[in-house]
Formats: sequence, C-alpha cells, structure tokens
Amino acid sequence: MHAFSRAKYVCAAFLFLIIPSSAFAGSVDVSINGVRNSAGVIRCGLFASANGFRVPGREMREAVGRIEKGKAKCNFGSVPNGTYAVAVFHAERNERKLETGLFGQPKQGVGFSRNPSISFGPPSFSDASFTVGPQPVNLEIRMKY
Repeated sequence: MHAFSRAKYVCAAFLFLIIPSSAFAGSVDVSINGVRNSAGVIRCGLFASANGFRVPGREMREAVGRIEKGKAKCNFGSVPNGTYAVAVFHAERNERKLETGLFGQPKQGVGFSRNPSISFGPPSFSDASFTVGPQPVNLEIRMKY
C-alpha cells in the first residue's frame, strides 16, 4: 500500500471518530391511516425514552399532519441514531392535548409506532419503540378509535 493511500484511510478514520454521532442520522417519516374524518389535524410526538412516553410536553419533537381522505403524514426530519417511539392522536378541534374519559380511555383516535395493542391500556415505550440509524425510517400507524 502506498504511503499516500494509507494516509487517506487514516484521515477518513479520524474524521469518522471526530464527527458527532448526530451527523449520522436518518429521517423519520410517519404515515397515519384510518383517520375517521377530515376535521382538525393529527398531532404526532417523537419520544426518545420511556421516561415521559405519551406525556404531553415530554416529546423530543412534535409534528402536525394535515388530514386528507383518511390519511395524514408527519415528518420529524433528521433524528440522531437511537431508539424512539411515536404517539399520535386525532385533534379534531385542533386541541393540543389528548382528551380522556373517566378511566383514562382516549376520547379521540390514537396510534403508536409498531401498532401495538391498546385493548388493556396504553402501550409501553418498548412496545412502540424502533431504532433510527443512518437510513431513513418510514413508519405506518393505524388510528384506533
């Protein structure tokens, strides 16, 4: 191997070590299906840990999707490598927080990444989590009313 070629490899390896890991990030795009009407918007939250998952104001990023023909899209842009979960709800009157009934049952449509069951209560972070690496992540979430 020539000294010049070896220097290129050493330089490339050095750059890999000093560039922050957030530079190696993929985008997270969410398609939401099964929205029952076109009233309001779909509010989407990207959560970076189990601590605060599904709690308004604790999301790492927020996005809002316009509803068209029972579907909406939310884009979170580039996200650093890691484990995340998405929670969405149908804000039919453009409200900012999910409304719940007597026993915490959602009054609006909800959905989560990986589409876990919500028959016996809200899912855990691990039930809804997915990994982001350098490649884009495309998720599909089915609304549940």
